[in-house]
Amino acid sequence: MRPVSLKDIYFTLLVAFMLYLLPWAGFGLMLRPDFVLLVLLYWLLRAPQLCNVGTAWTLGILVDLASGSLFGQYGLTYALTAFVALTYQRRLVLFNDWQQAGYVLLLLLLTQITLLILKLFSGGDLSGWNYFLPSISGVLLWQVVVYSRIRVTGNKDH
Repeated sequence: MRPVSLKDIYFTLLVAFMLYLLPWAGFGLMLRPDFVLLVLLYWLLRAPQLCNVGTAWTLGILVDLASGSLFGQYGLTYALTAFVALTYQRRLVLFNDWQQAGYVLLLLLLTQITLLILKLFSGGDLSGWNYFLPSISGVLLWQVVVYSRIRVTGNKDH
């Protein structure tokens, strides 16, 4: 396993943020995974000494500013998700790839449920079942990344 530098982390988070800022529309917008959260989860699980709850909160505030949503809702949800992810991070290395995907799916759903509760408290409408499609597409993207990492490196790099 090659050592991780802060430069790698910041670069991948910047790319994820730029993917978030792309002008998504229609069905693509409905399926768009939370790229920033997925990359954040990857680094939280891979390098918790370099990426932590403070990083998650800061990224959440940046997403709040970019989305024009209720200020602080993404900051709160990213920090909460990061806390849960880091709490069980040491156990995750014992999981196989499918168990890790299930864990990531639960984290993505936790984020979306927290955002939904905050939106409802601020007067928003209750969304339909398609509100949770980004979690499904996010975990599928997670599996693609895990599979491609194993294929390229030839080993599991947990």
